[in-house]
Amino acid sequence: MSKLSVCILTFNSGRTLERCLRPVLSIADEIVVVDSGSTDESNAISKSHGISPHFQVYETHAKQMNFAISLAAHDWVLCLDSDEFLDEVSIANICSLKPDLIDDGVGYRITRYWHVLGEKVRAIYPVSSPDYPVRLFNRKKVRFNDQPVDDKPMGFSSVALIHGAVVHDTFFSLDEVFSKANSYTTRLVKNKSIDASVASVFLSPLFAFAKWYFRKGAWRDGAIGLVTAGYAAVYSFLKYLKAWAKKRDMPLK
Repeated sequence: MSKLSVCILTFNSGRTLERCLRPVLSIADEIVVVDSGSTDESNAISKSHGISPHFQVYETHAKQMNFAISLAAHDWVLCLDSDEFLDEVSIANICSLKPDLIDDGVGYRITRYWHVLGEKVRAIYPVSSPDYPVRLFNRKKVRFNDQPVDDKPMGFSSVALIHGAVVHDTFFSLDEVFSKANSYTTRLVKNKSIDASVASVFLSPLFAFAKWYFRKGAWRDGAIGLVTAGYAAVYSFLKYLKAWAKKRDMPLK
């Protein structure tokens, strides 16, 4: 039977870490926690389960996750953020899958449902919900691509789906929604060339809101749909505004 390392990233994750950890305790042969400087009870929660968190200064999600993978004792790894919670079905199927983890070219997807402000949503920029990220793979073949945002694992030659689900419970307040839009767009613009004009600064938010509210179905999510469509609009506005400002050598941060 193949052994499994579960890699989890934390930063002030006290609200969610216990719920993230408890399901994986039954399937993990090792849990690797990488923390980027929590000031809440995150590290104490890890230690209460016999896990010694490793500290790494945060640069990008990909670098953080690749660092966690490099610390793993086993080649098969399951990667989670601390606000993601596996359900009983996925845990049972991962457990039954462990004896068959032979082909190191396979990446295993899982069905991920997004929650915003505690409520299930149909979409949150830039993905629809559910989406199907690869989360279980062999580290000899796979690493996360180092994108400033929206990174993903690369290197597998085929994919399979693990039955079950993971809930991604993100954005606990409106302040967090807009704070993340601000930090994500700054990181994106600093690390990627984006063509921007005054027209794109003003028009792109309108198109983004319309796309996510109407075409992606956010209107069916009620008040939360306004939040998710508003997030898409704000993200688009900040992305093009900062790209436009960067071309004029204005400081981003």
